[in-house]
Amino acid sequence: MKHSRGAPYHPQTQGKIERWHQTLKNRILLENYFLPGDLKAQIEAFVDHYNHQRYHESINNVTPADVYFGRDKAILKQRERIKQKTLETRRLHHRQHAA
Repeated sequence: MKHSRGAPYHPQTQGKIERWHQTLKNRILLENYFLPGDLKAQIEAFVDHYNHQRYHESINNVTPADVYFGRDKAILKQRERIKQKTLETRRLHHRQHAA
């Protein structure tokens, strides 16, 4: 990774982190928190969900953790195999019913 600096509040250079903050804010503002620990736990849960469970379209619908740990290529290969098998099964099924 490389650290880069950009102009504050400039969408072209700060777009990713600004979008992340917007998503976090929208999720957090949905509920009321009566104890500081509740808010902290909710933020930790969001960060875990965002990095380990939520698929990101910009990185081929895998999680950031999958990309970071190098699992993305294997996941994409497996998805392609499943897709090809599904297409073959559908073709076979269509041919059987068309004949």
